[in-house]
Formats: sequence, structure tokens, C-alpha cells
Amino acid sequence: MNDATGRTAAGALRLKESMGWFAAGASFRQALVTLSAGAFQLFAYICLEAERRSGRYEARHGELARALGKSRRIVGDYIRELEVKGVCAVRRAANQYARSCFTVCVDYWPYHRDQDAGAGHAGAYVRSVERSFVSLGCTTGRFSGRDAQLARELETSGVPLATVEDALLLGGARKYVSWLDGHAPEPIASLAYFKAVVAEVQERPLPADYREYLRRKIAEFVRQWARRSDEARDGGPGDADASESDT
Repeated sequence: MNDATGRTAAGALRLKESMGWFAAGASFRQALVTLSAGAFQLFAYICLEAERRSGRYEARHGELARALGKSRRIVGDYIRELEVKGVCAVRRAANQYARSCFTVCVDYWPYHRDQDAGAGHAGAYVRSVERSFVSLGCTTGRFSGRDAQLARELETSGVPLATVEDALLLGGARKYVSWLDGHAPEPIASLAYFKAVVAEVQERPLPADYREYLRRKIAEFVRQWARRSDEARDGGPGDADASESDT
């Protein structure tokens, strides 16, 4: 029997390998019941390869396809699922030669990130804003110390969390519409981008049914943008098997 320190009746456990470990705990179990089997396999691979201090990993789709033994089309479906279900934020590569950047969202990453160091443990308000910001999919996937400070300022100013989250949904939906209309696909790099939208929502709060509508539309926009990005990168629609070169 194991105790909380990892000891057994026969003595302390000894690791066969001293490096390469990942802290698979409650967040890992949550991903297991949230994702399909294939998407969870991709999530587990990203977690093992991600930089522990940031929760980020960069790879080409072809590299992921070979690592998982799947087609690039199927891997693209898994990536979309990670985005839609708020497990990872993805900054997609502009072409087949570049790497996409995956950031595991805060609820699914067991380590404290570097940007949180020195800021203390963020409160529930700041964590909720971070989760909403990162999971939009049209941001860089990085919630900086400056973003956390702005979230704290919104909290101390008495701005309700629901107002901030509604502003993120509204601003994110507008960003996706801009991308799909052919404007430059620059990701949102800072929470400050939404300050004017927060003021707009404070003046004219969103009805509850419109909030849910925006959630559905963003999920739809994520899928549309992912398909368009995949087709642009691969030179058109179609399936490419896992052995296809990406260089």
C-alpha cells in the first residue's frame, strides 16, 4: 500500500527514469472524460512534450500525425476538438513549413506558469478571465502578468466577471468574423484589446440567450477557421496520410 509520500510497505519507491515525468493528476483525469480517445491521445502527447514552465509545444501537423500514427486530416479533427472543448489554445501555422503553437489551458495544466511567478496565487476572478481569454482560440494563447494585472483592476473596479466574459465572447466573435472576411489573421495578444468591449457591454449588457448564441457561434467559427487554415496550408481539401512529408 502507498502512503502520501510515495512509500510502500517495502520502502520508498524508486523511479526507473529520473527525467521526462509529467504531473498527471486531476486535470489529466478531467481531460480523459472530456475528450474523445483520439483527441486525448493528442493531448497526452502535447503534455509530455510541452515546456513545463509555459505549457506550450510547437509542432507541424505532419510531425503530430507521424507521432500518433494517424492521418493529418484526423489530427486536424483532434486539434479542433482540443480548441472547441477549451483544453488547448492553438496558434496555427501560416503554411505547411511552419509550426503551430499549442498552449494547454490553465484548467488542464498542472504546473504554475512562469508569468504567474511573483504575482501570488491568482484569485478565482483572474483565473476565470484567463481561462476565457486563452480558450477563445483567436488569441496568442498566452495570458501575461500584465493581463493578470488588468483582470485584477477590473475586479477591484467592481466590473462583474460575467461582464468581462461576455466582452471576451463578443470581441472574439468579431475577431473571427474579421478573419473569415479575409482580413489579416493577427491573433489577439493582450487582454487590453477587450477594454473597449468591456465598456460597451457595461453600457448595454448582453441578454442571457445572446451569450449562449455567441458561444455556439464561436465554436462554429473555430471549426470554419480551422478548416480554412488546414486547406490553405495543405494546398486544398483532402486527406493526407501520416507518412506524407511536411518539408
